Amino acid sequence: MTSGRVERRLAAVLAADVAGYSRLMGADEVGTLEALKAIRREIVDPVIAEHKGRIVKTTGDGMLVEFASAVDAVTCAVAVQQRMAGRSGQIAFRIGINIGDIISDESDIFGDGVNVAARVENECAPGGVCLSGSAFEQVRGKTEFEFDDLGERALKNIERPVRLYAARIGHVAKATIEEGNRPLPLPDKPSIAVLPFQNMSGDPEQEYFADGIVEDITTALSRFRSLFVIARNSSFTYKGKAVDIKQVGRELGVRYVLEGSVRKGGGRIRITGQLIEAATNTHLWADRFDGTAEDIFDLQDKVTSQVVGAIAPALLRAETDRSSLKRPDNLAAYDLYLRALSEINKYSPVALRLCYQAIDIEPTYAVVHAFAAFCYAQLYIAGALEDREKECAEGLRLAERALFLANDDAEVFARTAVAFTNLGGQQDRAIELINRALTINPNYAIASSKRPAMAFWRSSRVR
Repeated sequence: MTSGRVERRLAAVLAADVAGYSRLMGADEVGTLEALKAIRREIVDPVIAEHKGRIVKTTGDGMLVEFASAVDAVTCAVAVQQRMAGRSGQIAFRIGINIGDIISDESDIFGDGVNVAARVENECAPGGVCLSGSAFEQVRGKTEFEFDDLGERALKNIERPVRLYAARIGHVAKATIEEGNRPLPLPDKPSIAVLPFQNMSGDPEQEYFADGIVEDITTALSRFRSLFVIARNSSFTYKGKAVDIKQVGRELGVRYVLEGSVRKGGGRIRITGQLIEAATNTHLWADRFDGTAEDIFDLQDKVTSQVVGAIAPALLRAETDRSSLKRPDNLAAYDLYLRALSEINKYSPVALRLCYQAIDIEPTYAVVHAFAAFCYAQLYIAGALEDREKECAEGLRLAERALFLANDDAEVFARTAVAFTNLGGQQDRAIELINRALTINPNYAIASSKRPAMAFWRSSRVR
C-alpha cells in the first residue's frame, strides 16, 4: 500500500496547440520552430503570467496551463488570440478551457478536468477559444465577452456528451471567426491526408486492424519525396467524426484526402478506399480489396501495397491535369516538371526544354535534373540525339548533379539509373541505384519496373 496522499482540487485548465503543426513543420521545420519560440516569448508567456496562470507543461506544439479562476483562464485565452490575430504568419492556436477536478503529481496534473480540456481544444477552430459547459457556467455574466452555444458534442474517451461554447468579443468576433476559418495554404507539391478508416463490422478487434492499415498507408506514402503527407496524429483527430472533405482540406492544408472502411464477416475482410480532391469533392480513384482473416498481417501488407501503388499514379495524373489548365506565363518549376512528365512517352525534345526552364527557375530541383537526364537517355534509345557525344555527356552531368542535390530520393535514383546505363554504359551503377531506390521506397513502381529492364536497355543502346 502507498502512504502518499493524492491531492485533488478544482481548477480551470487551459489546453492549447498549434493548428496544422505537422504540415507547418514539414514545410519549414526551422522556420516554424523559430516563429513558435518568438510567439511564446513575445505573446503567450507574458499574457499567461499577466493573468496568473501556471504553465504546467509544454509539448512541442502545445501547452497545458492551470488557473485558479475560470474568468482568468478565458480572459487570458482571448487576449492571446486577439494579439495573434494582429500578427502576420501561418501559426494559429486552438484553445480549450474546462473547469474540473484535477490530481497534482509533482510538476504535472491529471484527471478528468485535464482530459476534457484537451478534448474541447480538439473541437476548436484555429484562432478560436472554446469552453466546456462547466467553464461557461463559471464565467457567464462575469466578463465582457459574448459566447456562441455550439451544442453538445461527443468527445473521444469522454463518457458523457459535453456542451461547448465559443468565446468572442463584440466587434472582434467576426474577425476572429474569419481568421479561424481561413484555409491553410497548400504546399507546392501534391498534399494528402489519410483519414481513419471506418470500422463497419461492429467488431472492436477490427478497430486495431483499420488503424494499422491507415498507419501503414501513411508511412508508405511518406516515402514518396514528391508528396506532402499529413502526419497520422493530425489525421486521427477526425476519428469517429462525420467529416466534410472540403473542411478537412481547409483545416489540414491538403489538396487530396484518402478515406476508407473495413468490414468483416464470416472470416472474410473487405477494405474499401477512395481518393478525393478536397476542394471540388471529386472522386479520383476508388477500389475494394477482399481477403481472409487467417493471416491478418499479410492482408494488411497486401492492401497497403495495392492502395499506395494505385494512389501515387492517380495523384500524379490529377496534378498533371491541374497544371495543364494554368497559363503558360504563370508556371512554376513544379508545373514545368509536370508538363515535362506528360511528354514522357513521346521521345521528343519538348520534355527536355521544359526541364531546363524549370532548372532556370529552381537550380537545386534534384528531381528535374534527374528527369532531364532520363530524357536524354530516351532520346538516345530512339536515335534522336543530334550530337551524340556532347548530349550523352550533358545527360550524365545532369544525373551526377541530381545525385549531388538529393542522395535519398527514390525517384532520383530510378531516373538517373536509366541515364547511367544508356548514356554511360554503367550498368552496375544503375542496378545499385535501382536497389537503393527500392530500399527507400519498396512501393515505387518506376524503380520496380526498371530493375528487370536494365539488361534489355543496356543491350538496346543505339550504336
